[in-house]
Amino acid sequence: MVSALPFLTLSYPSFDPVALKLGPFGPAGEIWIRWYGLAYVAGLLLGWIYIRRLVSSPKLWSGPAPLTLDQVDMLLLWVMAGVVLGGRLGVMLYDPRPYLNDPWEIFRTWRGGMAFHGGLIGVIIAITLFARRHSLRPLGIGDLVATVVPVGLFFGRIANFVNGELWGRVSDAPWAMVFPDRDAGPLPRHPSQLYEAGLEGLALGLVLWWLVTRGWLKHEGFSTGAFLAGYGVARSLCELFREGDTIWLFPSAPMPAGMIYSLPMVAVGAWMMWRAGRVEKAGQVQL
Repeated sequence: MVSALPFLTLSYPSFDPVALKLGPFGPAGEIWIRWYGLAYVAGLLLGWIYIRRLVSSPKLWSGPAPLTLDQVDMLLLWVMAGVVLGGRLGVMLYDPRPYLNDPWEIFRTWRGGMAFHGGLIGVIIAITLFARRHSLRPLGIGDLVATVVPVGLFFGRIANFVNGELWGRVSDAPWAMVFPDRDAGPLPRHPSQLYEAGLEGLALGLVLWWLVTRGWLKHEGFSTGAFLAGYGVARSLCELFREGDTIWLFPSAPMPAGMIYSLPMVAVGAWMMWRAGRVEKAGQVQL
């Protein structure tokens, strides 16, 4: 039982989820630009700038970079489509019923509701199709994208906090706070969105940056594996503090849905790092 007294808890900051209101524009009224959308735009743009810098540094690669600068620009649109479509459809991995009852809800992205694991699948599909279209190696492109994904994760989790969604478990920690969502109830909870921003975004991003500086982009697939394993560990740790989601078909599963989906990523990522590390003197991966 949590016995925290209200005056010993932090107050949730009073955020306006709408960053800008532009208008009026005739019958359509005002156009609202929300922090949630700006967070995704910031993550994509900063990731795009980061990838361009990586591609422009020949010393990071054992040969030519996987992409040219022009191809990086084209890839941005593919990745954006993969994130949005995969992220929204991925919400249905948790519970498709609200979207089956109202299919138009899938398009109301301003209300939040972007599933990382769905977005990951969407980006993998986008990278594969892009690589096939331009006769490129998808794993090399994946290394670039994986290195910069934590930038988007950081901003996305901050957006979750601003929206007051995906809050944590009830807690008596001195930094716990009462969230305004009616479903969160009156008790203080972990601000788990900030934990995820710190682990999945900042910490994982710094680890991947350190691997870049140590030359691991020269070993195709290693950075992708490091991201998958690192995210799986970080997300699983955060699930210990986050109010866990359930899979609607398996409501009595022994662990939260986020952990169920993340633990296989650790195994796949570890295998990819091991495989990429088996490099011959000529620089080719041993199969």
